[in-house]
This record gives sequence, structure tokens and C-alpha cells, in this order.
Amino acid sequence: MRLDQTRQVEGLDDTCFHYGFNPAYLQTVVSHWRNQFDWQKQVEVLNQYPHFKTKIEGLDVHFLRCRPSPAAAAGCLVRPVMLVHGWPGSFYEFYRILPLLLEPQDGLAFEVICPSIPGYGYSQAPQVKGFNTLAAARVFLKLMERLGHSEFYLQGGDWGSIITTNMAQMKPACVRGLHLNMFNVTSGGVGVLLSLLLGPYVPSLVGLTREDVRRLFPYVEKNLHMLLRETGYLHIQATRPDTAGRALNDSPVGLAAYILEKFSCWTDSQNRDLEDGGLERTFSLDDLLTNVMIYWTTRSMTSSMRFYKENFSENIQKRLDSKVGVSVPTGLAAFPQELFHTPRSWAHRKFRNILSYSYMPSGGHFAAFEEPRLLANDFREFVRKVEKLQK
Repeated sequence: MRLDQTRQVEGLDDTCFHYGFNPAYLQTVVSHWRNQFDWQKQVEVLNQYPHFKTKIEGLDVHFLRCRPSPAAAAGCLVRPVMLVHGWPGSFYEFYRILPLLLEPQDGLAFEVICPSIPGYGYSQAPQVKGFNTLAAARVFLKLMERLGHSEFYLQGGDWGSIITTNMAQMKPACVRGLHLNMFNVTSGGVGVLLSLLLGPYVPSLVGLTREDVRRLFPYVEKNLHMLLRETGYLHIQATRPDTAGRALNDSPVGLAAYILEKFSCWTDSQNRDLEDGGLERTFSLDDLLTNVMIYWTTRSMTSSMRFYKENFSENIQKRLDSKVGVSVPTGLAAFPQELFHTPRSWAHRKFRNILSYSYMPSGGHFAAFEEPRLLANDFREFVRKVEKLQK
């Protein structure tokens, strides 16, 4: 077995996760993987929801299609929603939130579609260059059309937030509402600059709240230092994905370390001070390793990393989607441990119809995986607002 052939690396004293995945704790993960983790049992967990594939633009696209039981949903309003994952996640991120959306509450339930981005997991990888978020959005719009949905909701974080935003830009008439748990504006302008200069002193004058100030400042420490500390992977994947991908495709332990480090530091930046990276505070090792196994068994790490190259190989400011606003009703959930904070006043530069903006009490980058109930409740409340307005 490949796990038995791994070569251990000795870590430095008292570094925890500051140098990356703690080698000492990695031995604990590998031991669990070798001795306790049951992949066949986890496959049964994966198969509790129905999986499908369909060919779109020459690619086999994998997706879940989950419907509430007819008996439970009798007399309820059932709306379709597509949930889109990011990197280094997968459709499995949504397994904690799925039952919360399928279960009717106050007369409202959802049919949930969870696709795998082409090149991720069980979706076929593109064989030609150029497949970026706009291409993924186009494919997913065709998927919803193929499933018979002319109107639907969208929800996403990480790459999923950009893909769903692109979908709303491409076909706003089809999107009843867009809900995001990661959102950013690619261009600042004078308004953002004034916010940074005056925000700590007179926040209300520049469109900031006290909570915005708490999350944004000191700006250099909480944003610029964070970018330097947390985006090394991005530079590799946006420039030479095939080089690093070749190594990760060949080593299950290397792959696990590369993926799980993100589930540590992106859940809470303070986790880097802990010997175990805080991983088991939020997740089980079985859940984390199931996500790793989806990448390992499909050999999709390299193709997933190429998605960065495809999206950063051109000037983002010159892309058409960066110049087009979003007009559909939008709900924004700002989680406190997300990699960056975007105030409502900044987000409004792109999202012109913000119906809800929530300062979430806890949670980080993997919102559906970390805080499924918080995210589900915020999404439901947003949908109720949309439905009330569109009656």
C-alpha cells in the first residue's frame, strides 16, 4: 500500500503549522488513514445521495441531484438551487448542509444540484487550455437547462462564488437569487481608498460599520500580511500547476498534507499555532480524508490546479465579467474567519441588488462544511426575502 511506503520528514521544534502541515501530526493522520479509515464505508456515505453524469460541451459532468421526499414536501414551495464548491474542496463539502436544505421548513424546501467543476473529482478534465470560470458557468447553465430548470437559486464560495456570479451575469433572467459566502471586488477606486484611510476614525462617513472596522483593521496586518502568508500555493498553481501536480498525484501523503493544510489555516488563521492545526475541532479525520480520497482516486489534483492557471493567465481587470455588474437579488454571508473581509459598501460596487448582508458569528472559508446550519439558515432567510418581493 502506498501509505506504507511514505518517507517521513522531521519537523522543526515549536513550529506547529507555521511552516506548513506539521510533520508530527501528519503521522497521526497517516496512522488513522492506514488503520481506522474505511474507504468502502465512506463510499456508502457518498452514495446516500444520487449521482449522475451528463455530457456537456464534450465533457462528462458529474453532479448530485437531491430532492425532498414527496410526502414531506407536500404543500411546500420547492425551489431548485445549485451549490458550487471550490478548491481544494469538492461536492462532499455540501453533505452537511444537504439535509438542512432538503428538509421542509416553514413551507419551503429545495431541490439541490451539486456539480463537480470540470477537472475536479468525478467531472472530466478539459483537454484544451482556456477552461476558466466563464466556461464553467456556461456548462453549469446548460446543466440546469438540461434538468428542466428555467429559474433557480445559486450558492457558492471560493471558485464556486465566482462561477455562480458569472452564471448570474450571463443569464440574469434565470437566476432568482445569488447567495455567496465569499465575495470580493477586483477594482477598488477612490471610495475604497477613502474607506481605508478614514475608516478607522469615522467609519460611518465612508460607509463602514463598527464590525467592518473590527474585521478590516489594522489593514496591513489583516490583509496584506495574510496575502503574503496564505497565497504561496496560488502563485504555484497559477504559473506551474503541472510541476507540483505531478508530485501530488504520485504521493497520497503529500496530497493529504497539501489539501488538509488549507482546511486548517483557512478555517481559522490562528490554527497555525496549534500542533494539530485545529483540524479535529471542526472536522472528523474521516470527513477530511474522504475529500482527499476524491482527489486521489480520480487523479484530479493536477487538473484542479490548472483552473488557477486558466483564470490568472490573463489580466483579471480586462475580463468581461469584471466590467459587468450583477443585477440579480444577492445575499452575502460574511464569515469572520474568511480569508478577507469585504464590507457591504464595497460589495455594492459589483452587486447592485444586495437584499441581505449578514455578519456571521463564526466560521471560515469552508462555510458549508464548517457551519452548515448557519449557512442554511442565512440562505433560507435570503430566499424568503426574494420570494416575498417576487410574489
